[in-house]
Amino acid sequence: MKLKAIFVLIFISLTSALFSEVFKSNVEASYYADKYHGRKTASGEIFNMYDMTCAHKTLPFGTVLRITNLKNNKIVDVRVNDRGPFVKNREVDVSKAAAQKLGMIGSGTARVKIEILNSALAKTKSSVKAAFWDVQVGSFSSHENANNLAQNLLKKGFENVYFQKTSTVTRVVIKKIPNSKLELTESKLRENGYKDFIVKKNS
Repeated sequence: MKLKAIFVLIFISLTSALFSEVFKSNVEASYYADKYHGRKTASGEIFNMYDMTCAHKTLPFGTVLRITNLKNNKIVDVRVNDRGPFVKNREVDVSKAAAQKLGMIGSGTARVKIEILNSALAKTKSSVKAAFWDVQVGSFSSHENANNLAQNLLKKGFENVYFQKTSTVTRVVIKKIPNSKLELTESKLRENGYKDFIVKKNS
């Protein structure tokens, strides 16, 4: 019986290793809820705080993560559908429902381990390293206002500032930001007072 139990434990460990990859450990998770409930996420989905979703700065939308609260060992699986968190040293923002399963509603934050479950990213990390992103800083019905924003961004040292025009609006976008520079760009935008920007994968 003891040998059988040991074999089962080894089999479970090997099976888990095949289908998951530790992404980061001992990082900080937070959660977001009521204020953003019903708003559009960076992926275009509507945020539902009762769904098992999360926000991450760089991982591709649709990536499924297993998050373990290192304090109580509670686990939840969530899908990336938004960008964030926009607080220094925080790695992931989970929905309220996910936070409840992790037992972190009272504390607001938790130290966690993050594993990648779906094969899209687990096949290779090079897909993340090679990613490029576009950041929409503003959208205006007036081209003059869009031009003023673009000029301000250029004066503050931002590069690759473009206009994206539709029949109704002109968007100001910083294009093709390497994955390695995305967090720095976001921090620089916030430092200069630009907080309502939208991050999308460059296509």
